[in-house]
Amino acid sequence: MTETNAVLRAVRKRVDPTPTERERLRTVAQRLVERAEATIDERDLDADVVRVGSTARGTWVRGDRDIDVFVRFPPSLERDELETHGLAIGNAVLPDGHEEYAEHPYVKGGFEGYDVDLVPCYAVESARDIRSAVDRTPFHTEYLEARLDDDLAADVRLCKQFLKGIGAYGSDLKTEGFSGYLTELLVCEYGGFEALLDAAADWHPPIQLDPEGHAAATFDDPLVVVDPTDPERNVAAVVSAANVARLQHYARRFRDDPRESYFFASPRDPMDAEAVRAAFAERGTRALAVRFDDDALLGLVEDQRYPQLRRSLDGLVRGLEEHGFEVVRAATWADETAVLLCELSVAALPAIERHRGPPVHVGEHATEFYAKYADDETVYGPYIDGDRYVVERERDVRNAAAFAETKLDTVALGHAVERLVTADDYTVLADADVAALAAEFGTELAAYFDPKP
Repeated sequence: MTETNAVLRAVRKRVDPTPTERERLRTVAQRLVERAEATIDERDLDADVVRVGSTARGTWVRGDRDIDVFVRFPPSLERDELETHGLAIGNAVLPDGHEEYAEHPYVKGGFEGYDVDLVPCYAVESARDIRSAVDRTPFHTEYLEARLDDDLAADVRLCKQFLKGIGAYGSDLKTEGFSGYLTELLVCEYGGFEALLDAAADWHPPIQLDPEGHAAATFDDPLVVVDPTDPERNVAAVVSAANVARLQHYARRFRDDPRESYFFASPRDPMDAEAVRAAFAERGTRALAVRFDDDALLGLVEDQRYPQLRRSLDGLVRGLEEHGFEVVRAATWADETAVLLCELSVAALPAIERHRGPPVHVGEHATEFYAKYADDETVYGPYIDGDRYVVERERDVRNAAAFAETKLDTVALGHAVERLVTADDYTVLADADVAALAAEFGTELAAYFDPKP
């Protein structure tokens, strides 16, 4: 047995569901479906029930306790009626559940120890006819059930665990990683987990995969996997360039040095405030954080919150750099509060800044520049440097903390963040004060100061 085979065999022993787990899931899922069908019959509705997701396709990892049940209604049903009937069935089947909202509302709750999503959708003829994004999900299950045998399903589980171990699994907009469906398609496309890793190690993005040869839409993403059931959709659209690169990196690492540890990430010990202060001191950098604790931002689901925070972080970094402050690295996190963190190599600047004008020979523009500053006693110059007019003028902001306190409303922000900034509802922390974040974000700070690919 090769070293790689030994590692994969050991991982499979940890991730493959046991026979007892499989039987328990099967019987609970059957009772759940029967309960949903009985509820439909009691209400004399035209609908059917179908299981979807990894537990329906046999690609679930040991310990997963999710069952996804879809209730399909005729396409002729009005949208508001679909929502009304879908919620009524969901609340009847899962009386202790609660309503959540994706493209339309559905019910999430517990059933005999399992987490259940009960989702209404339309029974359309094909995924091209969808009226709601969830309508295509049953087609995904149908497509994969016809292609996944026991060996490929086992390889999907290996691949899912590998992606979890390297931090690239999950299609939420916080992670921007690989979804379960995408993982299944990639394993099928390449014919197994090892073959996928071999291919990924040599990818040269953008990667274009089209399992059914649709050759329909054009996508501008680092990884493109055309949905076999809907050629207008890239299944990998959410996957960031960083996570494509992350898979490549660890595929090469595993190929060269197979280890079980790649599949199981070690938890990090959180840093305390003293350790955070010491880390910045050792690096000789300056720290700046902008912190928000408004429910209007924190109450958003992660798929709404993190895009806004990332946009705001990008705007803050650009604004700092445009004003001469050099940002080494930046990060954003959210829990009970949300924070934009910037680490700077330069956080304080001289009283003056150099402002270059046009070349003297451009005529009118050069004359206008000279005239603007010629009698301005607050500037040094104008003078000529090379072939250009130059002045040295007073900076409007001299340190990064002052920029965050007075100029944050001038940068591009997510709309919820922008509202908080406009209302002056945020806190700026600088240098040693940033260590206060350790109480809430100690684990994230530990990862920040010990970054991995």
